[in-house]
Amino acid sequence: MSEGRRLWLEEELQDDLKWSVQVKSILYQGASKFQDIELIESGPFGKLLMLDGKAQSAEADEFVYHESLVHPALLSHPNPKKIFIMGGGEGSTAREALRHKSVEKVVMVDIDQVVVEFCRDYLPANKEAFEDPRLEVLYNDALVELERSTEQFDVIIGDLADPVEGGPCYKLYTKDFYEKILKPKLAPGGIIVTQGGPAGILSYKLVYSSIHNTLAQVFKHTLPYATHVPSFADQWGWIMASDEPLKEPVVADLDAAIAKRINGELGYLDGRTLQAEMALSKAVRKGLAAETHVYTEDDARFIHGSGIVNGH
Repeated sequence: MSEGRRLWLEEELQDDLKWSVQVKSILYQGASKFQDIELIESGPFGKLLMLDGKAQSAEADEFVYHESLVHPALLSHPNPKKIFIMGGGEGSTAREALRHKSVEKVVMVDIDQVVVEFCRDYLPANKEAFEDPRLEVLYNDALVELERSTEQFDVIIGDLADPVEGGPCYKLYTKDFYEKILKPKLAPGGIIVTQGGPAGILSYKLVYSSIHNTLAQVFKHTLPYATHVPSFADQWGWIMASDEPLKEPVVADLDAAIAKRINGELGYLDGRTLQAEMALSKAVRKGLAAETHVYTEDDARFIHGSGIVNGH
């Protein structure tokens, strides 16, 4: 990079909305048969993993996303032993699940072996997780692998890419998938949790409200929650669903459960934080309640955008 020339990552969030992040250096550029892979050193977020030009995980705040994805569901289950992760190629979701003392087995299924092996080599924070004997890593479509599995799981985690038109992931957000493939693989009392995309006051209608409504057609109980993830430039949403009641946390009880059931100290999540995540704004709560769209292969909603690196 020449003196005075600056590189910027421009990510297109919507048709009429972009944001830019300074690129200090490009650490890696490559491609698998499924997607482009880049690792950049960014100004505000440290190392930033990009897939098909979209930010997937940032060194500075990935713990916010992954702790919020994993721990509420595992702590809502009385004794989670077997966990199935759909996606999760970088290993951070497995890392957080393996912190639970009760967990005996984690099956992580990611379609892209190149991404997983890249993350093993370049993201040392997850080295111990990949070496944990409780972790089984499979390279396949998570839908296919879950369908043919003969096991049932206490918690199934959807750490999938956002539904993008033409991509394989959107099928794992559909009513047919949840009802016919995923639900039968949940053990009695089992919980599904999935990332649900942007959940801000101006963005929750993109896919979040639809994914929530779709899960509500399949399960008796749903519990949506969200928090701000700085590297995603928005509130980010997750949804838990189960046929067993899902209760909003009592702060003291959740703090006690974290101390008893999880190895090490969490960096982001505690009782008050999760309580705040579940306190969605009035506008978003009303929007979720009013949503009628059900996610199907023939009637899907998609996240817009990609990113490019420009020099100025």
